[in-house]
This record gives sequence, C-alpha cells and structure tokens, in this order.
Amino acid sequence: MTDKTNLPSRHVTEGPSRAPHRSYFYAMGLDEEAIAQPWVGVATCWNEAAPCNISLNRQAQAVKMGVKKGMGTPREFTTITVTDGIAMGHEGMRSSLASREAIADTVELTMRGHCYDALVGLAGCDKSLPGMMMAMVRLNVPSVFIYGGSILPGRLDGKDVTVQDVFEAVGQHQAGNMSDEALAALERVACPSAGACGGQFTANTMACVSEAIGLALMNSSGAPAPYESRDQYGEASGEAVMKLIEKNIRARDVVTRKSLENAARVVACTGGSTNAGLHLPAIAHEAGIDFDLFDVCDIFKDTPYFVDLKQVGNMLPRTFTRQAACLL
Repeated sequence: MTDKTNLPSRHVTEGPSRAPHRSYFYAMGLDEEAIAQPWVGVATCWNEAAPCNISLNRQAQAVKMGVKKGMGTPREFTTITVTDGIAMGHEGMRSSLASREAIADTVELTMRGHCYDALVGLAGCDKSLPGMMMAMVRLNVPSVFIYGGSILPGRLDGKDVTVQDVFEAVGQHQAGNMSDEALAALERVACPSAGACGGQFTANTMACVSEAIGLALMNSSGAPAPYESRDQYGEASGEAVMKLIEKNIRARDVVTRKSLENAARVVACTGGSTNAGLHLPAIAHEAGIDFDLFDVCDIFKDTPYFVDLKQVGNMLPRTFTRQAACLL
C-alpha cells in the first residue's frame, strides 16, 4: 500500500469519508489496489482538427501502460487545441495564442479538481506544447512532457515534399507560375501521415525546447508521429513519472533559469520559430523566474545558426538538440 500522506490523491481515496468517491472509481473498473496507488493524470490535446493531434490518443495508451508498470494508476483526460495550420488566414487566428492559456488553465483545473499526484502531458501542435508545459510548471507536480511527433514527408516527382512546399506553391500559383492541376497534385501528397508540420516551425521548435528544459525524456522528440518508437517513449515516460513521484522531483526542480537559457540557445542554433520568444518567458513566468523577451533576444544574438532544419528523412530535432546543448 502506498503512503499517501503527502500526495494530493489522498483527498479522494483515503479514509471512511471518501467512500462515495471510491464508489465512483469502482464504477469505472478500478480495484482496491489501483485506488491505493499514486494517481497520474495523462493529458492529451487529441482532436480531429489536424494531423498533429490525431495520434495522441494512441500514444496516451502507451503512457498508461508505463504508469501501470511503475505501480501507478493513470487517468486519461483531454483538452483543446487550436491548430494554426487550419486557423490561419481568417478570423480563427484570433483564437490561436489564447488557446495556449486555455490549455494551461484546463489542465490545471482537471489536475487540481481530481487531486492527481503527477502529470504526463502529450501535445502535438504549436500552442499546445507550451500550454502543456506551462501547466506542469504552474502545478509544480512530478511531470513528463511528450511530443506527438513530426509528420512524415510526402513524395512528388521523386522528391520529398512538405506543407512548406504547399505554402510556397500558393505563391507560385498566384504569380501564374503553377497550374491548378499541379497545385492540386501537390496538396494531395504533401502531408501523408499523422504528425506536426514538417519544418522547424513552432511545434518542432517547442519539442526541442521540451528536452532542453528537462521536461521531456532525452531523444523522445525525434521520432515522427507514425513510428512505433513513439510508443516506446510513451511507455518509458509513464515509468519515469512514477520515479519522479518516488523521489519527489517536481517541474520547478527541473525548469530553472539555466535550462531556459539552454532552450533559447537550442532555438537559435536550429533556426527555430521566433514564437519561442513568446513561449519561453511564459513558461518562466509560471515558474516565478525572471526571464523575458529581452533575455531571449540576447541569447539569439549571441548564438550561431548552424543548421537548416527540415523534418524529413533523417533531419530530426533530437540530433541537433544534443549538439545545441553543448553550446553552453
């Protein structure tokens, strides 16, 4: 039996007065042993809005297996995502940055409302990554972040293509240099799988950040979304969060001023999204760390840009996250 003296889940699982609470848990198929174990929230931004989110539900099942292996009780829940790739170019873009705060808030509310002891968060698109990490630091519970993974490249005329090529093709079409038929052929093959946009845009940038600040397992961000190795990292993350509970290592023990500086350097050297200038200070704020846009810009100016990163073939974030970490 777990000693829950210092665990939040004691408020919903322990003592005679919590019999009504436990009756709900029995209704969901839990037994006495599962109720007595530490409770881990497994939060995903799964939805059917875009390919970046579509595999998160499957990956969450692997996380839950890892939590169970570590003698914990996983409780899966979801939150929203507003995907820039769909929201851009119309009124929907006003919802994008605001969704980051909504994600952080809803994860916090679920974790606090149900007294979960730790958090494993899965996110796959732009604002959902920093939103999930903000929630972890705000809650300051044992936490592990998992990126859903980048999309695989498409193939056209013997070449790899991504959504970046489609954006460029729109300009070519408007200039009269590409036919309707050629544009239609490209758009049908550019995004052939689940996963985030194939470029060092905000999602892949913040995936690198998740490793650099220490919330994600090393190398866990690299494999594309469809790869089976993503499930292996999911299971390992579930086991890892149970070790964090045992050792009482919390998010703010990991996310420090030094780790944020390291993350900014990773962004700079990989030519990452300038949106990191918004997201890194937001994560720092949740941790009570003074690290603002000017600090990020100073690091950007001081860091050499040494790789043109495009998530196709073997050009994956993990390789350069390790190299960039050596710059400090």
